[in-house]
Amino acid sequence: MARTDAARWVPGIAAVRSYKRSWLWADVRAGLIVTALLIPAGMGYAVVAGLPPETGLYATIVPLVVYAIFGPSRVLVLGPDSALAPIIAAAILPLALGDPQRAVALAGLLAIMVGGLMLLGGVLRLGFVTDLLSKPIRVGYLNAIAVIVIVSQLPKLLGFSIDAETLWQETIAIVQGLAAGGLDPIATGFGVGSLVVIVVFRLLGLRVWGIIVAVIGSMVLTAILGLSDDLAVVGALPQGLPAPALVGLSWTDIGPLVLPAAGIALVAFADTAVLSRTFAARRGESVDGSQEMAGVGLANIASGLLGGFPVSGSSSRTPVAEQAGARSQLTGLIGAVLIVVFILALPGLTEFLPSATLAAVVVSAAISLIDVRGVARIARMDRVDFVLSLAAFLGVLVFGVLQGIAITIALSFIAFVNRSWRPYKAELGRVRGMRGYHDLSRNPDGTRIPGVVIVRFDAPLFFANGGLFDDWVRSRVRAAGADVHTLILAAEPITDIDTTAADELAELDDYLQAHGIRLIIAEMKSPVVDTLREYGLTDRFTSDRFAPTVGAAVDDVTGTLRGDIAGTKWDVAPGASDEPDARD
Repeated sequence: MARTDAARWVPGIAAVRSYKRSWLWADVRAGLIVTALLIPAGMGYAVVAGLPPETGLYATIVPLVVYAIFGPSRVLVLGPDSALAPIIAAAILPLALGDPQRAVALAGLLAIMVGGLMLLGGVLRLGFVTDLLSKPIRVGYLNAIAVIVIVSQLPKLLGFSIDAETLWQETIAIVQGLAAGGLDPIATGFGVGSLVVIVVFRLLGLRVWGIIVAVIGSMVLTAILGLSDDLAVVGALPQGLPAPALVGLSWTDIGPLVLPAAGIALVAFADTAVLSRTFAARRGESVDGSQEMAGVGLANIASGLLGGFPVSGSSSRTPVAEQAGARSQLTGLIGAVLIVVFILALPGLTEFLPSATLAAVVVSAAISLIDVRGVARIARMDRVDFVLSLAAFLGVLVFGVLQGIAITIALSFIAFVNRSWRPYKAELGRVRGMRGYHDLSRNPDGTRIPGVVIVRFDAPLFFANGGLFDDWVRSRVRAAGADVHTLILAAEPITDIDTTAADELAELDDYLQAHGIRLIIAEMKSPVVDTLREYGLTDRFTSDRFAPTVGAAVDDVTGTLRGDIAGTKWDVAPGASDEPDARD
């Protein structure tokens, strides 16, 4: 029993027990290939976050090791991410006041807070919170992040510097810099040339090789041509391993980071969960969302404690690992070991790596975030979703990354309320020869039951839609004429009801009674009936006001059974219930 519990909380134990020797070479090969992406990507995203390049390597090594032990996915690659880097920069740079050491400490604290929130969410089984960011809103958010990253890297790509804080200021400064002739031809050649190489190789289906060729090629040219003095370069890395860097912090630093930490935790887990589920499904596996949240949370805590910053699942490096044949988290461990070797044995190599080339790596990753097809598809499918996606996009661009996160979360709630506030509504009727009672708007040959109105409201009843429900039902009653004596509510889609909506339902019942109409509730789920009982409405809605099905209610009201459906192709199968229902 203890061994089972240990394997549940530490998935790495089960992975070791089930590991097959035939997987070894595939994992080693995938680790070698992925490392070629891990190093430049980690360094590049650290720079975008306003941190020294080596912190990106620390934020890669530590999470890979920790997630291999505590993460449930066997192929997910964790590390710095282009979607998180601008948020990190917006959170820590105003507090760092230009001090690089303090910026690293704040980034570490932010990672610990992000990890703590995610770990708590995993323990409390809150994996469902990823639903707070719907796909249209995530598409809009990520498109905006891509624009922000690309604009922030353009000066480095073209070899000049600017002093600006907001996206608008950066854009103006870039235009002014180009107009004033600030473009550096050598840096531009390396930056644009590297970007072209990466894009061409990607179009040829050789994504990893494009980055390898661009990075190695630019370093070789810089060294051979002796350009390291005339060209902005990354510079040699410190020869050291990940270590605690939480110096100079105080309790007052926690407050300003609470909201950014919550936003990063939500965005990081939403993206990681989607990525993890997608690749697990391809392998015929399943991943527990809450366990995923805890695993990524522990990886973030470890990253923050050892000189790193917040991380998430990588949508660029994970597919590369899978395509390279990765079978387990040994791929990530090999990548971590190789990065350590690089830091200890070859830190001077980056002395010849042009900053423009590193900017090209980041820009290429940001370009991959842009989803024009996704936006077009959303626009074709649902106008409301398109507006929400566009609002998320503009919110991040106009108000900033941190404010944009709050806007996207608020938009998600608005989307939920909108869907529930204006659900599909239907008046049901009888279609000759078909079992059940069906939507009259979709069945022109359907007919009402004389003296009976049957309605269906496809959403939970709550404060935002209770009045709408009441008004709509009354309009259906008025449209049916003066001979109506019974209203049947097909209540199966109503999965919950709050106190406000319960009062609306009682007011509707009073209105109907005043007009001599009896309200019958059919197919209401037992938990919802229990809720009405808890609200003290059982004296009003007695047991004779509830019917098991719409068909049973109609039969009871009319005193007859249907005779138009026997022997039709919709007749019930042997052993099935012969009661008609409300479904169309």
